[in-house]
Amino acid sequence: MNIIFLGPPGVGKGTHAKLLGEELNIPQISTGDMLRAHIKGQTALGMAAKKHIDAGELVPDDVVIGMVKERLAQPDCENGFILDGFPRTIPQAEALKAITTIDAVIDLVAGNEVILGRLSGRRVCKDCGATYHISRLDGKTTCEACGGPLIHRVDDQPDTILNRLKVYEEQTAPLIAYYEQEGLLHAVSAEEGIEVDHQLIKEALGLTA
Repeated sequence: MNIIFLGPPGVGKGTHAKLLGEELNIPQISTGDMLRAHIKGQTALGMAAKKHIDAGELVPDDVVIGMVKERLAQPDCENGFILDGFPRTIPQAEALKAITTIDAVIDLVAGNEVILGRLSGRRVCKDCGATYHISRLDGKTTCEACGGPLIHRVDDQPDTILNRLKVYEEQTAPLIAYYEQEGLLHAVSAEEGIEVDHQLIKEALGLTA
């Protein structure tokens, strides 16, 4: 099954894509993670993308599309994949359609207050990229997985979050209408917590008994 997760920053796309990918034994493909890996490695692509990510802007289409096309050609995608953070624009969606077939699109929905609370409290491991929230850290400042330091990313600062939400509304939200017209869209509430929200996602995909 080839699935896309849509939704504004902080709605839980990465968390739910990872959970579902593990259950279906298919890869979660996050363009954000791939770009951050390039930034950490200080590649030419990473440095070019960094200024856009730090400002809450979208990375240029040609960079992202080429990266996704290369990733989908890898063997672990033969039985399906979950795209998290791509496509973000109509041109990207049309480019993706020329590359592969999509079976379902999950549109995760949450209010801005919920999203601001999640992102402003998010902490990310500088070394391995694991994600946490201050509400569950009990004051800890190191990663449970690798012991690396937890940081508050630049694009999770309040001013940048608001800009990211504005960019989403202007450039990414039209994808909802696009995929609705394609007959692939399933809108799912993502405000109740991981367990409840994940069950709703599985129900939307017809994956529950």
